[in-house]
Amino acid sequence: MVHYRDEGNGPALVLLHGFMESLDIWKDYFHKLASVFRVIAIDLPGHGRSESHGDAHPMWLMADCVNAVVEELSLDKINIVGHSMGGYVSLAFAKKYPDKVSSLVLFHSSAAADTEEARENRRRTIAIIQQNHSGFINQFIPDLFAPENRERLSSEIEILQNRARGMSSKNIIAAQKGMSERESMLDLLISVDYPILFILGSQDSRIPLQKVLAQAILPVHSEVLILGNVGHMGFLEAGEKTMAAIESFVERAIDQRAMS
Repeated sequence: MVHYRDEGNGPALVLLHGFMESLDIWKDYFHKLASVFRVIAIDLPGHGRSESHGDAHPMWLMADCVNAVVEELSLDKINIVGHSMGGYVSLAFAKKYPDKVSSLVLFHSSAAADTEEARENRRRTIAIIQQNHSGFINQFIPDLFAPENRERLSSEIEILQNRARGMSSKNIIAAQKGMSERESMLDLLISVDYPILFILGSQDSRIPLQKVLAQAILPVHSEVLILGNVGHMGFLEAGEKTMAAIESFVERAIDQRAMS
């Protein structure tokens, strides 16, 4: 079972959350964007209220779950926004279902595969999760925010921690394994003809700014929003700015498609 939320009318805008998150991260986005688009937010496998699919959740498996919702709702073309791991899933979806994508937003995400060093770090992370599930969550989530935003957003951080504690260690590890196994999607960036928006945090400790800027030159049409004093959680650290940017970008992508 894949859990999702579907509100509004108009062009379809699909929102995909990141690691140890759920569709609840988009609640403010629904309020603003559902007045313009048909907004569909999905709980990815093992997250929120969606069921698990085994010991590993590869990005292509998560993409198939997204497609199941797209098919259930009889959506033709979608504009897709993916935060962090959700960006990896968005890229996997775009590669497997190329005719279903109108535009793509990589929100603190990257098209590169894990390096061997990154895979080793994930193996260490898995060992930490197995030993101290709650302790991992307590440390991991605050580190996603720029230091100057942690006190201001302490209530939101606590909410994210509490939600993450609702995930089993097995599902957290399944996501880590899936991210470790993902393939490079740099070739996809080069080949697509639809616009891509990269949203980056200047203080993002997870997705290095310079590496993603190098990816942003690959698509035929790309746009970049760099958020100053923001870490990895721009939907909270710069909520109004990112909502407005996504709305404007998708509207322009739709207009461009209509003229082509």
